[in-house]
Amino acid sequence: MKTIDDLNFSGKKALVRVDFNVPLDEHFNITDDNRIKGAKPTIEKIIKDGGAVILMSHLGRPKEGPTEKFSLRHIVDHLSEELGTEVQFADDCIGEQAKEKAANLKAGEVLLLENLRFYKEEEKGDESFAEELAALGDIYVNDAFGTAHRAHASTAVIAKFFSGAKYFGYLMAAELKNAEKVLNQPERPFTAIMGGAKVSDKLDLIEALLGRVDNLIIGGGMAYTFVKARGGEIGQSLVELDKLDLANSLVKKAKEKGVQLILPTDAQIADKFSDDAQVYDGPNDQIPSNEMGLDIGAESSREFGDVIRSSKTILWNGPMGVFEMDTFAKGTRAVAEAVVDATKQGAFSLIGGGDSAAAVTKFKLTEDVSYVSTGGGALLEYMEGRELPGVKAINE
Repeated sequence: MKTIDDLNFSGKKALVRVDFNVPLDEHFNITDDNRIKGAKPTIEKIIKDGGAVILMSHLGRPKEGPTEKFSLRHIVDHLSEELGTEVQFADDCIGEQAKEKAANLKAGEVLLLENLRFYKEEEKGDESFAEELAALGDIYVNDAFGTAHRAHASTAVIAKFFSGAKYFGYLMAAELKNAEKVLNQPERPFTAIMGGAKVSDKLDLIEALLGRVDNLIIGGGMAYTFVKARGGEIGQSLVELDKLDLANSLVKKAKEKGVQLILPTDAQIADKFSDDAQVYDGPNDQIPSNEMGLDIGAESSREFGDVIRSSKTILWNGPMGVFEMDTFAKGTRAVAEAVVDATKQGAFSLIGGGDSAAAVTKFKLTEDVSYVSTGGGALLEYMEGRELPGVKAINE
């Protein structure tokens, strides 16, 4: 793996693709800066070597070009504070100002370019756009695992303009190393915990994991499709009616492969989708027609916890319920605490980005697990065995 450890950046301008797609509140304050913290070691290494850093990223999903709401200008102060140096900002990611600021950048200085996705050419993987970006630096570093599964101009196409001068940053290298550890060198028992809304979102991952794991725990909204498939009454709970046969086939495949597939037996049942709902624990296959399950119940929390605590390798992707509402966060918190307990006993735990990462952050448990991925979709695709364009581009 070609990482930035292979190079001294003295006198060089490094064009670094980072993932600063961070959540902002209505006043443009960053509510979770894990992705900025994740990129910090790479930036610091380049500066320490005597290089200059040109950062490029996207933020959000702007539809119609430049939009104040999605300007990376909002993160400059926070980034400057985090790095301990004043970060310069270019109002565009290409064009005269970007060229001039990049050309004048001195050793130890940092320049942040405006949102790449203000140009549709970024997501289209436009070669001319990639070439304009490439002209700003001497060396290309990809440290944006969260977008590594996208064949965008700044993540994949740009690398062709840096033959022999393209590297993985520390964050990207760590993501790949930890994913590989779980996929190819798991200590057993190996338990995967899948949650979230839909079976269809995780189908390829579940299929891929059935040949690798010892235990597969399924929670969240997706569990109700399995419960419905075996004839349970699930009321108004989330379900994919066109995936009932699929759910039954996955149960059958797990049995054939000797994988213990563990489904919740009870739910926290609510009369409405609201934090102030009337709630109670009950069997998740006997939910009244006018009610819904919005979290796993206490019995399932205990059962899941016992399996997790006896595991040596853990992959967790997806919450057990609507954890954003405190009323329905108990199951997800119980799973998180069980993962922490197992980790303290020597297990390796990989939290698979997205909502799972948000959950351990909410419960202030980030430091108590082995690794929290910054890339939900990218990690899923890597675990499914797909080639990530952003990884391939550096390795070629």
